Amino acid sequence: MSLPNFSVDNPSFQWDRFCELLWFDKDLGFWLDISRMDISSSDLDDLEPRLKIAFERMQDIESGSVGNPDENRQVGHYWLRNSSIAPNKEISDNIESEIQSIKCFGNYINEGKIRTPKNEKYTDVFWIGIGGSSLGPLLIVEALKNIGEGLNIHFLDNVDPNGINEKLRQIDKCVHSTLFVVVSKSGGTPEPKIGMDQARYFLESKGGSWPNQSVAITMPGSDLDLQARNERWLKTFDLPSWVGGRTSITSAVGLLPASLIGIDINQFLLGASLMDKLTRNIDYKSNPSALLAIAWFKSGNGKGVRDMVILPYRDRLEVFSRYLQQLIMESLGKKLDRSGNTVNQGISVFGNKGSTDQHAYVQQLRDGIDNYFATFIEILKDTTSITSLNNRKPGDFLSGFLQGTRQALTEAGKQSVTITLKKFDSISLGALIALFERTVSIYAELININAYNQPGVEAGKKAASQILNLKDQIINLLSDGRLRTISEINNLTSGENSESIYFILRHLLENNPEYLYEGEWSSPKSLKFRKR
Repeated sequence: MSLPNFSVDNPSFQWDRFCELLWFDKDLGFWLDISRMDISSSDLDDLEPRLKIAFERMQDIESGSVGNPDENRQVGHYWLRNSSIAPNKEISDNIESEIQSIKCFGNYINEGKIRTPKNEKYTDVFWIGIGGSSLGPLLIVEALKNIGEGLNIHFLDNVDPNGINEKLRQIDKCVHSTLFVVVSKSGGTPEPKIGMDQARYFLESKGGSWPNQSVAITMPGSDLDLQARNERWLKTFDLPSWVGGRTSITSAVGLLPASLIGIDINQFLLGASLMDKLTRNIDYKSNPSALLAIAWFKSGNGKGVRDMVILPYRDRLEVFSRYLQQLIMESLGKKLDRSGNTVNQGISVFGNKGSTDQHAYVQQLRDGIDNYFATFIEILKDTTSITSLNNRKPGDFLSGFLQGTRQALTEAGKQSVTITLKKFDSISLGALIALFERTVSIYAELININAYNQPGVEAGKKAASQILNLKDQIINLLSDGRLRTISEINNLTSGENSESIYFILRHLLENNPEYLYEGEWSSPKSLKFRKR
């Protein structure tokens, strides 16, 4: 490919680059423009051997090889939207069976064929999950739900006690017509377990029946799966071991909320499948995920030294940057490469929505440090229900703001990608998600890291578990009523972390009046604690 250099000062060169690098698919109504990224012909030539290996690796993953060797697991989220490529008939049949089960369940709930224990029609959903188990469903609902269609969905995605209380208050008047959904792949993640216990207590305190109003989405054989089946919950959907949380949006995790708000899940899956097919093209010039991965690689010098700023110019995509934060940062933020070398890879992601961001942080993006690249997302088709005033609609202004911001950044020498969708619907959302999923996979191959493990997340879970165990030890120790310093408590418990003991006690005393202290919090070594 003969490519004019990236130029701020030569519009004709920039037009030539635009024409050379623009990717478009007519069927999807989808454009990708990476011409305003600092990519040269030599960059493309240099990356071609790596891309060849990446394409081969992607084929291996889709054919069923172990994509996550650290956990000895296959990586199969691409099979979810095209079961015919699954490595065996059993997996293929299970995928199709699950899709049909989700569709039927969603239809029956919306039509009132499945009713509450009080023989009422369900009106609301209380969704309990953490990370990808909530971000994917939240994106689905925010992006696709239409007013007055389907059920109202409330999300409990944290263990903040004030937040839990507020969320439960939202369903106080409709608790008996609320469907409770608990999502936990392993069934042992603390946050959804805590949320479930609080929601269950709330429902049962109101005279409701948890098993008759609850649904589980979990891995077959997990503790949650066994509990749901033993207690005969209303329904259980599978979350296979070969689907990671951050790539679970085309599993029951994303399909069930879509079905419950009245969306045709086959259309959503079709969009993802069509983009998957386009991104299997081994000619990188015709492969949008390969082009986007090249742009990420070159912008960050293969080290992720530039952040990614997501600027979708539609309210329905407001949470898309949060969704991409987990998908990209959890997948690419790795200390070690596949050879065990310390590489400290990753791309930081942040953003909100246009044109809001133009009044929030575009000033720094244009005039501040050059440590990022922007990703604009544009929707061409506007709603027909907005009146044109003075021959202009709000969409005309929104498009102008996007183009103006894009141009202002280019004039300042700042790089950007532009994604344009002809219209926004369930098909285009599926395609957009698949584009980024496959870009993450290809980029991970370019930098030789495992995109499918999460050792940092597991380390955080382990550390949190240790703190909770330490708290139990402290409570047990202080139960005798004796006055003890932090040093004494430390010696009688783990003997490893006085600072953690200080933090635990500070929180314990603020929330439990039966515990007392002597001394000043500003002088930790002088503090003494006891139980009444």
